[in-house]
Amino acid sequence: MVYCLQGFYPKTIKNLADGVVKMYRREVPGQKRLDLPYGVELRVDNRWVQLARIMPWEKIDRLYSVNFEGANGQVAKSSRLAFAALYIQSRLDITDEETVSQIQENPSMQFFCGFESYTTEKPFDSSLMVHFRKRITAEMMKAITEEAFATEAKKSIEKDDDGKGGNGSAGIGGGRPDASEKKPKGTMLLDATCCPSDIHYPTDIGLLNQARELTEQVVDELHEQLLPQGHEKPRTYRNVARKAYLGFAKKRKYTQPQLRLAIRQQLQYVRRNLETISKQVEQGAKLEEIGNDLQKKLPTILELYCQQKQMFDERTHKVDNRIVSISQPHLRSIVRGKTNAPVEFGAKVATANIGGFTFVIHMEYDNFSEAKYLKESAEEYKRIFGFYPRVIIGDKLYGTRENRDFCKSRGIRLSGPRLGRKSEEFKEAEREQAYQDSRERNAIEGDYGTVKRKYGLGRIMAKLRETAQTAISFGFFVKNMERLRGILSTEVSE
Repeated sequence: MVYCLQGFYPKTIKNLADGVVKMYRREVPGQKRLDLPYGVELRVDNRWVQLARIMPWEKIDRLYSVNFEGANGQVAKSSRLAFAALYIQSRLDITDEETVSQIQENPSMQFFCGFESYTTEKPFDSSLMVHFRKRITAEMMKAITEEAFATEAKKSIEKDDDGKGGNGSAGIGGGRPDASEKKPKGTMLLDATCCPSDIHYPTDIGLLNQARELTEQVVDELHEQLLPQGHEKPRTYRNVARKAYLGFAKKRKYTQPQLRLAIRQQLQYVRRNLETISKQVEQGAKLEEIGNDLQKKLPTILELYCQQKQMFDERTHKVDNRIVSISQPHLRSIVRGKTNAPVEFGAKVATANIGGFTFVIHMEYDNFSEAKYLKESAEEYKRIFGFYPRVIIGDKLYGTRENRDFCKSRGIRLSGPRLGRKSEEFKEAEREQAYQDSRERNAIEGDYGTVKRKYGLGRIMAKLRETAQTAISFGFFVKNMERLRGILSTEVSE
């Protein structure tokens, strides 16, 4: 029977005959055509059609297929559909559910996703968006970004270098390149920003109240397991604890003793609940059988209690790796000193603007000094383009002695004033150069404004560490792709 059906379903039947069903099938390179009803065709200047033709689908598929090493299981969605769905979500700054609806209703987006014919059916369940973000990691996005924009960025570097001429060695902060190195070219703008996550503003009393409510849920679920054995339900004093919390939270003004009293009360309730949970486990209850979400949060609650108890006893507000969100324990306080948000809670991202395109250099949730990544940025620049940048422009934080020596030894001019005494003539030239550098540096500040206001990086909705990093990477990728599409459209029109 298998032999008779081979002509109709060659791939499927062959896999069945071998006892193997591959979990992923590589995409065939090349642009697909979308069949629309009534003989309608998509316009060539449609933005999704243009994006589909310049996207590095082959590179994306090659990296995406690494996620599927097994041979058995349901066949996964294609790399093109997964990547395009995340791109659409970031481009329109919409939810997972809305992304699925947009693809379902829009033929242009279906073309972009690689559909062969228009359909009114849902392309996939919205819950798959989480798996897409897990499979397309931030590291993959770095490689895809380099593949997609390095060529155009190099054209901009060559054009900029031809216009300015020279390697800038005589400029402020410049030096002579090593004889074995190629001549430095182009300008690299460096800076860092924070992409805040979607959490409540964390307060000690608020976090403890949330921990208390979650531990009460654990106590309830463990009691359900012990109920057949005749155990009485342990007391949690949840009504008294809730009333005490609301009595403080509703105060418009409060004193320091009142705050300490409220924190001490919540600490006691959390400690009592944790002790109750420990006793229930000794009596035979199993933590493995409670809800998956509570299982993941319980260790975080225990660590949060220890931190809050330590700060309460020592009368301080500082502790290492301070937890600011129970649902997202990887988040940390990022002190930025901005007027509207002196402290932000999210990933800090160091980026480089090269030829108008943004490349993510480093991303993490612990606060860091972006100055220490200048060398890494310069080496990445050289790895991609084959030479060091002629000029590196950043704020004053980058002007460390170590960075100055690094740039001087490689013939790179680093923005900022030189050390030591200067003549009046040199000071004037330095002021003019600093003004010009500040004008050029506005480009990277504009990048941050664009990705935060238009492409969803002003509030990261993804909850997991890896999925949030993917969402951030997509925000910068979309910004770059829109710039590339604009450049290519201009060249075609000319």
